[in-house]
Amino acid sequence: MIRNQWYGILESSEVKSGKPLGVTRMGERLVLWRTSGGELVCMIDLCAHRGAALNIGKVCQDTIRCPFHGLEYDTSGRCVLIPANGRAALVPSQFKVASYPLREVGGFIWLWWGEPRDDLPEVPFFRDLLFGFHYNTLRSHWAAHYSRAIENQLDVMHLPFVHYNTIGRGNYTLVDGPMTEWVDNELRVWVQNRIDDGTLPLRPDEVHPTRGPFLHLRMPNVWMNHISDNLRIVVVFAPIDEANTLMYVRFYQRVVRVPILRELFTFAGAKIGDRKILAQDRRVVITQRPLKSSLHMDEKLIQGDRPIIEYRRRRQALQELAQSSDLLGY
Repeated sequence: MIRNQWYGILESSEVKSGKPLGVTRMGERLVLWRTSGGELVCMIDLCAHRGAALNIGKVCQDTIRCPFHGLEYDTSGRCVLIPANGRAALVPSQFKVASYPLREVGGFIWLWWGEPRDDLPEVPFFRDLLFGFHYNTLRSHWAAHYSRAIENQLDVMHLPFVHYNTIGRGNYTLVDGPMTEWVDNELRVWVQNRIDDGTLPLRPDEVHPTRGPFLHLRMPNVWMNHISDNLRIVVVFAPIDEANTLMYVRFYQRVVRVPILRELFTFAGAKIGDRKILAQDRRVVITQRPLKSSLHMDEKLIQGDRPIIEYRRRRQALQELAQSSDLLGY
């Protein structure tokens, strides 16, 4: 995983008021909970005293209580009470659990995985989706590193083979381009697939788009298929650990706006179409080795892999930047 980035890790609705939630993300056991005022908190799921899991403890107004010996931690992860010592006793400073900054944007919970700082960047969500769109969410667990799952969504060549009887029908095997560009930390992709007529595919510089980009990837883990101005598919790739990813797949639409019909249309888009398509993708991706991708690895890439190459380059650059920042103490 890349340090010093915002990662979408959960949907907001998954963390209920008054009930801690234990999850594994970024290879770490985390506990999330809400204060009496609704503030969202995330910390390492490990009591500093004897290592018990806090997620089976209890939320007490604005603290979380360990189920083992009743130690209570505030929203910063600092222990504020050791019951055996009494309320009048000072709590030693080493009784502290690491916590992470969180934001809630677009119905997702975003975790800043890195060094705390005052000037945190903006959460990398597609803000236009906050206005006028209705969505439904499908969750899909893949036994794959999140980089492999992301690359599958940037792969413009697999449709006629993996999705031969769904979105890849028509035998459009020849890939023109694809053309790519980076806008800040967002990769944009234009591509055209066509039937092999004996000609060579167009080079990226020969592609002349007649519409906006089809695919968008905002680093480090949110992707969008821009089907039209009123239809989008968004995926947040929540890294569980080095070998598992939980994908939050959302079908956004603002075509049908009448209540009930709107819900039915959105439900059908998310549950019926995406479930089958995801199963086709997962069947192949979980077989890829090595488990995670990198810029320099033993794969023989071709022109159609351009979006994947761009992703790997940016991912490595961000990893190197994070490492240099850690060395400098930022």
